[in-house]
Amino acid sequence: MAETYSFDVVSDFDRQELVNALDQVRREVDQRYDLKDSKTEIDLEETGLTITTASDMSLDAVADVLRQKLTKRNLSLKILDFQPAEPVGGNRVQQLVKLRKGLSQELAKKLSKKVRDELKKVTVAIQGDSLRVTGKNKDDLQQVIQLLKSEDLEVPLQFENYR
Repeated sequence: MAETYSFDVVSDFDRQELVNALDQVRREVDQRYDLKDSKTEIDLEETGLTITTASDMSLDAVADVLRQKLTKRNLSLKILDFQPAEPVGGNRVQQLVKLRKGLSQELAKKLSKKVRDELKKVTVAIQGDSLRVTGKNKDDLQQVIQLLKSEDLEVPLQFENYR
């Protein structure tokens, strides 16, 4: 019996690292002179976070701080999907930032087709919000990883369960 190897392609992030990064953002916003009086609030929900602050200018500054802290904690900036800012009561603005997690069905189909077209020796199966790539040769699986890393996608990819 020939041995087969496989790995999963997923799009995920470490939620605890995100919580830690948001704590750092809140602390920096409270201490920065230009943001101290903005009464900025950052609320983390299951699928996103909401930034409420005094003006568009302070919203941009908070978003910059958020990007810096995520980068320092090795979280991809691709997990952030900034929605348009909208005014809320009392001359304040609010922005919803959706968190990208998992491969969408159309993206999974696109990646699956690309791998099947380029490399004939591997099989690709869509499993929920991830892809399972299987092959008889580890070198073929390495080629798949290199192919997917070269793609410019809107979500970060991780490769797990390599066996």
